[in-house]
Amino acid sequence: MKAKKKEPAKPAVHIIQKELLQPYNPVTVNLIGAGGTGGQVLTALARMNHALIALDHPGLMVRLWDDDKVDTANLGRQLFTTSELGQFKAVALMNRINRFFGTNWKAETEKYDKKLADREKASAVITISCVDTAKARFEIAGILTTLAKQHYGRNRVQYWLDFGNSRTSGQVILSTLDKIKQPSSERYRPIEKLPLVTDEFKDLLTQSEQEDHTPSCSLAEALTKQDLFINSTLANCGASLLWQLFREGILFNRGFFLNLKDFKTQPLKVA
Repeated sequence: MKAKKKEPAKPAVHIIQKELLQPYNPVTVNLIGAGGTGGQVLTALARMNHALIALDHPGLMVRLWDDDKVDTANLGRQLFTTSELGQFKAVALMNRINRFFGTNWKAETEKYDKKLADREKASAVITISCVDTAKARFEIAGILTTLAKQHYGRNRVQYWLDFGNSRTSGQVILSTLDKIKQPSSERYRPIEKLPLVTDEFKDLLTQSEQEDHTPSCSLAEALTKQDLFINSTLANCGASLLWQLFREGILFNRGFFLNLKDFKTQPLKVA
């Protein structure tokens, strides 16, 4: 008797809810960090918003969080000019974006941490973190986990997209804060929950916390810590993942690892 031929395993996917693809109101986004990566991500979000509206989607409503001010070491590698020295990074970037794209997005000149009193502002459908330390990521994870359990309504936390990088490498990882209801499928194996980056890569993040995160005093010193184009490359690749989320509504990959020195990108599959 012939053995039955084993059927190939169904590809794992994450399917986006219709409420996010065809919402009645702009999708709320909290972008945490207005530095090298955050500034580039903000510009990508503005372009994405413009394109979504042209495609009859309500677009995005972005709130940018950063309590840091522009100094001379930020010029060149980050998107600031000499006329913006001493200004809050979030305000300088958001003023420019709002003028250029005609948006009415908001800047918050305070840390996104557990001291935040306004939970309404702290909660958004999508949270994007572009922070320098593992400590900040763990704190963000704690806030989002609490908000997902306690804060219900239109802005309830669903997704967390985290950007992180070293000198010439980096990663972007998408997580869910709760189970996202998935439709049944004969072709795919829908995955309702994507693990938190702080759970899945806890040891790696803890190890990275031992690195030097002291502020640079000049552009030359800053470039010894982070390559000139690592932030923009990471931001555009990460924005492409978010664009795929909105345009295709189905994800086979939930992030990637980037090595700019060797020009290699390794996708992180939904599993």
